[in-house]
Amino acid sequence: MLSRLEKNLFSNGYKTIAGIDEAGRGPLAGPVTAAIVALKKEVKIKGVKDSKLLSARQREEIFERVKDHPEITWRVSHVYPRVIDRVNIWQATLLAWKRSLKKLDCPPDFLFLDGNQAIPRLKMEQSPVVGGDRRIFLLSLASIIAKVSRDRLMERIDRKYPQYGFSRHKGYGTKEHLKMIKKHGPSEIHRKSFRPIKLYF
Repeated sequence: MLSRLEKNLFSNGYKTIAGIDEAGRGPLAGPVTAAIVALKKEVKIKGVKDSKLLSARQREEIFERVKDHPEITWRVSHVYPRVIDRVNIWQATLLAWKRSLKKLDCPPDFLFLDGNQAIPRLKMEQSPVVGGDRRIFLLSLASIIAKVSRDRLMERIDRKYPQYGFSRHKGYGTKEHLKMIKKHGPSEIHRKSFRPIKLYF
C-alpha cells in the first residue's frame, strides 16, 4: 500500500512517481545492484516491506507477483567490482542508480531514494528518505527487486566460481567466504579495494 507521501504526490498531479534502492554495497564480491520502480497509479501488493525484513522465499514470491504486473515498471542495473575498485562503492552506487533511471522509457515526475543522499545534478524532483525502504512503498519494492536480482546473479556466478560458495553467502564476508579467499585468493569478481582482501593480497 502506498504511503501518505506517495498518495499526496498523485493527488497533487504527479503522473509518474518512482523509487530507487540498491543491494550489495557491503559484500566482498559481486556487483552493487540498483532497482528502480515506477507507478502511474496506486497498486496493492501484499507483503511488501523492506527486503531485509523478509525471508528469501518471501522476497522471491513478491518478485514473481511483481515482475509482469501491468501497472508496475521496473529496471535493474549492476555495477561490477572492476568499476567499484576504480571509483569507490558510493560512486558505483550512484552509477547504478543513474543507469537504472536511464533504462526507463519515460522519466518519472518524482523520485524517492533510500538514505540521505540525492543524485547530483539530476533534473528531476527527488527526495532522499532515511529509512525509506521501511516507509515508502516504492522503495520497499525497489529493495526487494534489487535484492532478488542480485541474489540470482550471485547464484549464476557461483557456477563459474564454485570454490567460493557464492550461492550461500552472496559475496558477503562470512567466515566461510574469508576462508575460501585465503585458500584460493580473490577472483575477478572480488572487490580488491575492500578490506580484508586488500590486506591479504
